[in-house]
Amino acid sequence: MISVDEAISIVEKNVIPQEKSCTLSLSAAAGYVLFNNVLAPIDMPPFRQSAMDGYALNLHALNSYRIIEEVKAGDSHQPVLQKGEAARIFTGAPVPDSANAIVIQEHVKIQKSTLSLDQHPSLDDHIRPMGEQIKKGHLALKKGSVLTSAGLGYLTSLGITDVEVYPKPKITVIVTGNELARAGEPLSFGQIYESNALMLTQALQQAGYQNFKVAQVPDSLEATREILEEEITRCDLLLISGGISVGAYDFVGRALDEIKVKQLFYKVNQKPGKPLYFGKLGHTYVFALPGNPAAALTCFYIYVRRVLAKLSGQVDFTPLKISAKVNSAITKKGGRAQFLKADFNGERVTILEGQNSSMLYTFAVANALVYIPAQKTEIEIDEAVEVILLPLN
Repeated sequence: MISVDEAISIVEKNVIPQEKSCTLSLSAAAGYVLFNNVLAPIDMPPFRQSAMDGYALNLHALNSYRIIEEVKAGDSHQPVLQKGEAARIFTGAPVPDSANAIVIQEHVKIQKSTLSLDQHPSLDDHIRPMGEQIKKGHLALKKGSVLTSAGLGYLTSLGITDVEVYPKPKITVIVTGNELARAGEPLSFGQIYESNALMLTQALQQAGYQNFKVAQVPDSLEATREILEEEITRCDLLLISGGISVGAYDFVGRALDEIKVKQLFYKVNQKPGKPLYFGKLGHTYVFALPGNPAAALTCFYIYVRRVLAKLSGQVDFTPLKISAKVNSAITKKGGRAQFLKADFNGERVTILEGQNSSMLYTFAVANALVYIPAQKTEIEIDEAVEVILLPLN
């Protein structure tokens, strides 16, 4: 059994981004990761640009100017200003080459076509120089950047329409167990409704991964081996729910051995989620998650999302962590690290009731996990703890 830190380190060392790429339009590229550096095809702004509503001036020694022209955003003409002349100008409009300052409209008085200054502007006041944001040929966004809405808007402003990105991985989710029934159907005695498939696929979609399929297999070594052997050739990441413990009807570990998956680790010194398996066959990575729902989801947030991010080209992904003071004392029994469902209110964190790994209700109302290291046994009220914020949208 290995520590949480060791498990994370094994994931980080063994998972590499895919070596292939695909080209997407910017409208379809949100959440993808750039495969190559993107260079600016133009200067931005592509002309000297007004930063304010006001008057473009050709400066001279006096405080009065003659207004001869108007320039608004989108205009292509370039009025020629002599010294002492001004043009009405608006934010975003091209600044005439003959203008060398802009005075904002609040600092002037207008009488017919004459402008009087309250204060004299300095050279280049309120003029955005050509290429102020970026110059043509310079690095716009580097390889490995996640394409956010702001990033996509930025690239669009440079006239870019398509980008080369890492493809999102193909994922298969397999749930195991004779006791599982489909929601909406009558329950026979001894059965429970299967929830992990929906839970995991929704977590995948929430993280921006849509390319997945779901399969279910009964508790049979032959059936388990067949479906694993079939699906492992079709996906980049295989998520298996249940069947990885050491019970007489837990066949996942044996089936993985039989199809020659290389085990990278099995069992992590944590609660929930101790019977976690991570392995690899060819270019496909395999997680066998605990069957208990809260344990499976905890492992998804701590480990699976790292693999998804790295496969997608995001090599520096880590869950969002902060430090916050806890509202109650915690006594941890045993020597395992713990991930406790919690509520973070923006300043402090409260540990929630109902931490059993089979219970999803607490997870359903949690917005954070509090991490208690293995060596820590007591947490005092107001002590700072590590808080892992959960995605909520």
